[in-house]
Amino acid sequence: MTRTFLIDTDGGSDDVVALIMALRSRAVRVRAITTVAGNVPVEQATRNVLYTVELCAAETPVFRGAARPLVKKLETAQWFHGRDGLGDHGYAPERRQPETIDAVDAMVETVLANPGMEIVTLGPLTNLALAIQREPKVVPAIGRLVVMGGAPCCEGNVTPAAEFNMWVDPEAAKMVFRAGLPIEMAGWHLCRGRAALDPEDIEKILALGTPLAEFVIRSNSVAAEAYRAQTGEIGISLPDPIAMAIALQPELCLSASRHHVDIETASELTRGMTVVDRLNVAGDGRNSELWSWALEARVKTHVCWTLDVAGWKAALHAALA
Repeated sequence: MTRTFLIDTDGGSDDVVALIMALRSRAVRVRAITTVAGNVPVEQATRNVLYTVELCAAETPVFRGAARPLVKKLETAQWFHGRDGLGDHGYAPERRQPETIDAVDAMVETVLANPGMEIVTLGPLTNLALAIQREPKVVPAIGRLVVMGGAPCCEGNVTPAAEFNMWVDPEAAKMVFRAGLPIEMAGWHLCRGRAALDPEDIEKILALGTPLAEFVIRSNSVAAEAYRAQTGEIGISLPDPIAMAIALQPELCLSASRHHVDIETASELTRGMTVVDRLNVAGDGRNSELWSWALEARVKTHVCWTLDVAGWKAALHAALA
């Protein structure tokens, strides 16, 4: 049976690779793509998504969403992805335009019309938080929610404590993680080390000789240099496509466990941190009051810890072949 996806994205250079994987998959039908401010302002994110949909010869509707986080001002990752989010090579859609309906309304309508559908979020969680606020009935209607975001029990990529998507809009993330949704968290840690595309992987993709293959590598040229400067690791790190690979093929997550997860919003030092109760101590007397919201409602998140690296790279190659 073909599965139904809605993808929420902030349109950076790794996002578009994830979109290609989903749009070219025969296992899923992407009913809608919603855009949100994050890697780049939402107008640029929307243009990047429209270009990618055109490149895939798809007719998936694209809906423009939130232009800013719920509380704080927008901080982009243009320093990582380039000013336009795609390595500054001049990619632009030729004919496609976003739909006139707002992304939040589109998300609510799409979910309620397709109960049990799957959502994959690749950026800040602003749109989904607003959808929950607007229509709480979406919560039980979502069958699966794969969230690319967080740095569970490890360092962040934008502060020592926080991963970018959670840090951009931690208030939205807190709302989503506390809502009782069937969340599978694919954190930033999964895309590092051997999971990053190394020079051999890059050559293998370019050897395909297709416009999609060329776009995937070229659009991430600025990101590759930024990743090297940030971590000292050589290659192209692709957190969003890894999350999409897990959404498409859940078996690519080799080890996972369920835990209470909350998002820090008050501390200047750790704002956006994904706090994971990995040792299951939230119920201890010293912690139970702070975690009462999760304990009483039995809200837990499925956290993916390790990745089938060979399987993920094979999935990417197959999508581009």
